[in-house]
Amino acid sequence: MSSDGVIFTAPLSPSFGYGIILGLGFAFSLLMIFITWALKRYQNEVQTSEMFSTAGRSVKSGLVAAAVVSSWTWAATLLQSSAVAYQYGVSGPFFYSSGACVQIILFATLAIELKRRAPNAHTFLEVIRARYGTIVHSVFIVFCLMTNILVTAMLLTGGAAVMTSLTGVPTAAACFLLPIGVVLYTLFGGIKATFITDYLHTVVILVVIFLFAFSAYATDAELGSPSKVYDALVAASQRHPVEGNAEGSYLTMRSKEGGIFWIINIVGNFGTVFLDNGYYNKAIAASPVHAFPGYVIGGICWFAIPWLCATTMGLSALALEGTQRLSSSDVTAGLVLPFAAVNLLGYSGAVATTLMIFMAVTSAFSSQLIAVSSIFTYDIYAAYINPSAKGKRLVWISHMSCIVYSIIMAGFATGLYYAGIGMGYLYLLMGVIISSAVFPGAMTLLWKGQNRIAAALSPPLGLAVSLVAWLVTAKKQYGILTVDTTGSNYPMLAGNVAALLSPVIFVPLFTYVFGPQNYDYESMRAIRKADDTDVAAAAHIDLELVPGEMGPTQDESEEETRQLNRSALYARTLTVFMAFSLLILWPIPMYGSSYVFSKKFFTGWVVVGIIWLFFTMFGVVVFPLYEGRASIVRVVRMMSLDLVGKKPKVYRGTKAGADDVATPSGVATPTDIEEKDKQTSEREA
Repeated sequence: MSSDGVIFTAPLSPSFGYGIILGLGFAFSLLMIFITWALKRYQNEVQTSEMFSTAGRSVKSGLVAAAVVSSWTWAATLLQSSAVAYQYGVSGPFFYSSGACVQIILFATLAIELKRRAPNAHTFLEVIRARYGTIVHSVFIVFCLMTNILVTAMLLTGGAAVMTSLTGVPTAAACFLLPIGVVLYTLFGGIKATFITDYLHTVVILVVIFLFAFSAYATDAELGSPSKVYDALVAASQRHPVEGNAEGSYLTMRSKEGGIFWIINIVGNFGTVFLDNGYYNKAIAASPVHAFPGYVIGGICWFAIPWLCATTMGLSALALEGTQRLSSSDVTAGLVLPFAAVNLLGYSGAVATTLMIFMAVTSAFSSQLIAVSSIFTYDIYAAYINPSAKGKRLVWISHMSCIVYSIIMAGFATGLYYAGIGMGYLYLLMGVIISSAVFPGAMTLLWKGQNRIAAALSPPLGLAVSLVAWLVTAKKQYGILTVDTTGSNYPMLAGNVAALLSPVIFVPLFTYVFGPQNYDYESMRAIRKADDTDVAAAAHIDLELVPGEMGPTQDESEEETRQLNRSALYARTLTVFMAFSLLILWPIPMYGSSYVFSKKFFTGWVVVGIIWLFFTMFGVVVFPLYEGRASIVRVVRMMSLDLVGKKPKVYRGTKAGADDVATPSGVATPTDIEEKDKQTSEREA
């Protein structure tokens, strides 16, 4: 890593880097192999195609929240947020957090509608096909895959850049090696493995952020308190005043360039969330009543992660850099955070950063694997190539999709590195490429009037408009099209806004010119689960015992419908309130007043961030354990019986809270269950 011609030597050895990438990757793979075996033996969670992609649609809100936080805490969350803190000051972390948090909370509304309209869907794209047919389905497949490709490219380029700067592992090698462990544990455990490893990754990331925060604001010899950090930022503002900031200060929310980034961030992340099948996968995997609270808890808890991390690391980099500044290429590559970590904690900071970025990259990469494999399995293979495919074939297609996609993306990320395109450029470009499909995609679930012509034409027309706006603005402003000019704020702003807003015009225009559809949502409800009887037969278990395979009774279905309808009302109310608070009520008065933080206000700002992160720790670390305590205790008890040579009781798997059934074989059959029910009835009589 270079800074104004000064070389920052990697503090860790390449062997350490390879050890983290490969060693931790294989460790997680072994852990997931064990967990998958335990869930199969003790809870009948056989890896059917449904279990691989939907986890039996039975995940509770705490684990959903942890998975949302982990998936949204990708490389850009930690690296890009720290970079904008370094560039714009205290406004950068807030603009990053609020500009990317609102979408998660708003997505709760779509998650509820998806559960209501299409309870058996495997992907969001299946819903598109059920409503509009093949042409619109094909258009959205392209846009959703572009979303996954851009997100995965950011993960690998950002993660590889950090690994190279801290350990000296060649960037190309990191791009190809980082996916290996993720692919292995995803193949063995499917989306359930993603949920579990997301939880573990989130724990590590939160611990590291606490370590950084307490070091910068409590224990560091040079900084060690909010007061000293404040003084250092005042000195940094005098050395390098920020053009467009109030008084040139790093301690104000009034930042012209920060505000432009904020708008780009809001627009781009609508596409990243609303078009990433990974978020729909998590909504589908959630139990019907847990989808809404899971996404709301996840969104609120996530806010503190980039806010506190960037407020700590981006500002620490400014406070500790002295007269030598990081180069713009280093900032774009996402190297502000590792620079601050090494200056704060030395060798320990380098190790902590390496672990944190590894966790962030691999957890989000696993989510991308499930998203892409689901698209290839259900929206391409099962939809057009082999509609009669059963579970075994679908699982095989899912596995092959994960492997092939990982290889392709490793090569693509390496090519981007050699082309000089870093994570920061891709982050700003993302909305230009994909956001034109956000509005018509959301209206598929929210508005019965949108017709197939509007849904088919709006995304490509919006993309054309956004590309023109982006490139023309760059050409007129700079006179030449290069990576630097096209990656600057104004061209990206023009392209992002055009992409998101142009379909707002196209969709009503095409809908009312060609006539509203007046859709009744019945074709969505007609989507059926895959046939996994062959997988269950191979595992010598009755399919009805696999969690999620036994459909709800009529009474249960009616109760779920009532709860979903109630959640839909809560979702709309809460999302409007949270969006108003994070986008208007909090930032706009501070921006408009040009207030420069006092020392007391800055101290309170930091303290609120730390307290919020403690709430995050409770919401996504403690709460999931509490929610899953019964299952954890049951599995541990069964394993204990196994260890002492006794046959354990086996989970019935029909629905949550069902009794355990002890059998001589260790596998519960329908006959065993009937006999158990008969004995229970006789005892009650």
